[in-house]
Amino acid sequence: MAKDRVTVLPPDMTNDLVVRYWWYRPMDTHRIALIPGDGIGNEVTPAACAVLDAIGRRHGVRFEYDTYDWSCARYLTEGAMMPADGLERIRHHDAIFLGAVGDPAVADHVSLWGLLIPIRRGFRQYVNLRPIRLFPGVQGPLKSGTVDLVVVRENVEGEYSEIGGRMNRGFPEEMAVQEAVFTRTGVTRVVDYAFTLARTRRGHVTSATKSNGIVHTLPFWDELVAECAPAYPDVTWDQEHIDALCAKLVLDPGRFDVIVASNLFGDILSDLAAAVAGSIGIAPAANLNPEREFPSMFEPVHGSAPDIAGLGAANPVGAIWTAAIMLNHLGYVEAAADVEDAIATIFAKTSLRTRDLGGTAMTDEFVKAFLDVLG
Repeated sequence: MAKDRVTVLPPDMTNDLVVRYWWYRPMDTHRIALIPGDGIGNEVTPAACAVLDAIGRRHGVRFEYDTYDWSCARYLTEGAMMPADGLERIRHHDAIFLGAVGDPAVADHVSLWGLLIPIRRGFRQYVNLRPIRLFPGVQGPLKSGTVDLVVVRENVEGEYSEIGGRMNRGFPEEMAVQEAVFTRTGVTRVVDYAFTLARTRRGHVTSATKSNGIVHTLPFWDELVAECAPAYPDVTWDQEHIDALCAKLVLDPGRFDVIVASNLFGDILSDLAAAVAGSIGIAPAANLNPEREFPSMFEPVHGSAPDIAGLGAANPVGAIWTAAIMLNHLGYVEAAADVEDAIATIFAKTSLRTRDLGGTAMTDEFVKAFLDVLG
């Protein structure tokens, strides 16, 4: 086991004689399953690992990485995004870190349902957590000031169910049916998570709905939110129809604290909010199993960006902020705060900006800046 060597000076030391005692403190060690994936995932994942290793040395944490080639590239050569026993291979890791998935040569539904969704559902990662923040120094597209909110997205059911099918392919009467599935357990647990989170922030929850037009599932969602709310008397809440909510998120993002939403609504809202905060390249995400029965998975939001893959121009902030969320989940709250502070420092005190933020900085320049700030 790795040790930290620390110099301890006894209280009776003098200028004539300094006695050094060496003591050894075991470092916490965590095994992380790395899935760099496709495109810029192979560039931002090493960046996140470099920052994790640096902050780990400061806080007495060591990370051991097992890397898996699960990706569209693997699909094109082997016919599957991951092996049949993929979940079993990563089941006992402390966390999973995913870079990005997607390639123009593989249909999006093939890559998604071949990797991300099996992991999310197999490991009951029913909370998708997406913090959104406009850092000082980042030029957002809006004139609004403060943007600091979290989207809590239901992650394993809702509109992204497997129930449905296609009939009469190729004929004029061809049809497709997709069923949305909302369960009392699924809705209640994600709503409880959102209200609990709001207690640690500014104490307000907004529920995204569309119960005026979707007659069964969203009134059911509304009823369950109303049932949960009284258990949190210290948290205020309201609900907004998704179309109006999207408009208000652009016009006045500062009014929102925690937004809880179904799988589809949360997916759309979090990408919209990331753009409001300057760039989707900054946005982090976590797929959480709050009970910790299974490992949680952490991934930046930005996707594989094949147009810039291999150029060294990817924004690593989304991956690095994602690493901070992983640190927090693993119990290293101060280490996570140090990483977020480093992000804020770089944006506030330097001119470093990648292409998506209107600059010319390369990925390795950003990583070097992070390592310099972290010391």
